[in-house]
Amino acid sequence: MDMSTDFKSTLWIGLTLALASVGPLIFPAAQAGHASMAILSTRLLLPAIVLLALVAAWTWSRAPMLARATVSGALAGLLATLALEAIRIPGYRLGFMPGNLPRLMGVLLLDRFALGPSWASDIAGWAYHFWNGASFGILYVLVFGASRRWLGMLFGVAVGLGFLVSPVVLSLGVGYFGLEFSLGFPATVLLAHLAFGAVLGFLAHRFSGAQPSLVFAILRSILVASPASPSAVEGR
Repeated sequence: MDMSTDFKSTLWIGLTLALASVGPLIFPAAQAGHASMAILSTRLLLPAIVLLALVAAWTWSRAPMLARATVSGALAGLLATLALEAIRIPGYRLGFMPGNLPRLMGVLLLDRFALGPSWASDIAGWAYHFWNGASFGILYVLVFGASRRWLGMLFGVAVGLGFLVSPVVLSLGVGYFGLEFSLGFPATVLLAHLAFGAVLGFLAHRFSGAQPSLVFAILRSILVASPASPSAVEGR
């Protein structure tokens, strides 16, 4: 398929962004009461993961810069989640957080709220948690590129702030920013996401070098009606 037009470039980038956004959105959507995690995961999350893999494979030779940004962003985000956990787990063990979120997510994913966690729900919860890290990595590289490593820290803090005011935190009964639980709650969340963003920015640059922002490239192309940006998407 010819990827040489603004429309086609915008379509593929927009589709990739939409599919990568599904994972991070279904947990707050479920906690806001829109549907259960079990339903959202089967109807939205799993199809989005499959479609995202297919889009990456389809664009590998047709729009290599987009495909490489997707793969490198996912890998960087996946590994950066380890840095997040290096801070979140001690914070949880020290009592700064009211619960183990990956375990809770697994219980909700497999609809075991009345039964409690199991080994299968724990695996599902941790897999979902790391997939969210990969998804944020994809979003970061596509939107901000990989040339400025310090942007990763700002991105991580922004994600942490978003989490602190999301329906997830409110559903825990700890108020905005978790301040009704302890000052350690927002401190742990923000520090963990700062570590996530720092490692994400470093690894994205390591994997992708001076990868530009494909989103801003498309926006500039649309605003100035320049044919150069789609060529950059194609790596030509």
